[in-house]
Amino acid sequence: MGPLAGYRIVELAGIGPGPFCGMMLSDMGAEVIRIDRLNPGAARPKDVLARNRRSVAVDLKTEAGVETVLRIVATADGLFEGFRPGVTERLGLGPDACQARNEKLVYGRMTGWGQAGPMAQAAGHDINYIGLAGALHAIGRAGERPVPPLNLVGDFGGGGMLLAYGMVCGLLEAQKSGKGQVIDAAMVDGAALLMAMFFSMAAGGMFSDARGTNLLDTGAHFYDTYETSDGQHICIGSIEPQFYALLIEKSGVDSDRFAKQMDPDEWPGYKAELAEVFKSKTRDEWCTLMEGTDVCFAPVLSIFEAPEHPHNKARETFIEIDGVVQPAPSPRFSRTIPQVIHGARAPGEDSLSVLQDCGFGEAEIAALQKESVIPANG
Repeated sequence: MGPLAGYRIVELAGIGPGPFCGMMLSDMGAEVIRIDRLNPGAARPKDVLARNRRSVAVDLKTEAGVETVLRIVATADGLFEGFRPGVTERLGLGPDACQARNEKLVYGRMTGWGQAGPMAQAAGHDINYIGLAGALHAIGRAGERPVPPLNLVGDFGGGGMLLAYGMVCGLLEAQKSGKGQVIDAAMVDGAALLMAMFFSMAAGGMFSDARGTNLLDTGAHFYDTYETSDGQHICIGSIEPQFYALLIEKSGVDSDRFAKQMDPDEWPGYKAELAEVFKSKTRDEWCTLMEGTDVCFAPVLSIFEAPEHPHNKARETFIEIDGVVQPAPSPRFSRTIPQVIHGARAPGEDSLSVLQDCGFGEAEIAALQKESVIPANG
């Protein structure tokens, strides 16, 4: 099930982008084993990011706990962690210790600032990483402050997804070389990477530092969101001339008046007129008129509305697991089809089965339970 079936990857449990990487890998069929803290508190029944993988709870403050994880690592193809530089070394689970047990291990590390550099040991969050990468400055409307795009660009696109990509690249290389390596995935690097097209545009004189004045940052009247008469919103992306012509036709504005599509001097006036036009109908009325056409149109749906849209329902873009609506695995494969087997497991729920699968005997497991290295039940 899934193109990564047969790979075993250890996840040193963290928050946000780390679990997202684990979700992506496990969605694609890899056996991802979460190493959780022994007493982490409440269970995670609704944590979408923790779906599809088993959990082992281990006391990493004990030598026996560290040794337990190293024995699991010895059976794995990869491991990833999302702590500050040096944390896993102090735990005894750094790259050197792990690869001494498993020469072929691909060891993924994800941080905000990277493993080296002046900022490497500083605290930070998504907003800081994308700020330093040049991404945040470009997001927002003219004359207004930059707008954080949730934490999608740094944490998830430039972090968790970049690490998952790096892990797969490392696993492919290890098949040829027979050796593992260490992956340094930094969110500031990943956010910068996502800006590649805009660096190209800037080099060609097609991108201004003046926020909200460019083609794709709400500067253009044909690439923006508009409010409708019922207080909802629609979005259009009519960049190409033929798509723009259809926008003009279906919106009913004067084609001669709107003839200078690519003249930035005309954009503010065009936008004001389109804003009035779009406020003349409800969102549903505009959907009836434009959705499914080459206008490049869509309603702006909320997180609660999106799963109910007919296109998303037809493609099963969203699924429901254990009563929780969530995104389905993506991308899709024609033969090795990804599948979500179960939702989030309680920390340590699978300790016994995982240790057994990794070669621990009954007496060894009992000793670990007696010493409170792993849960008494799991």
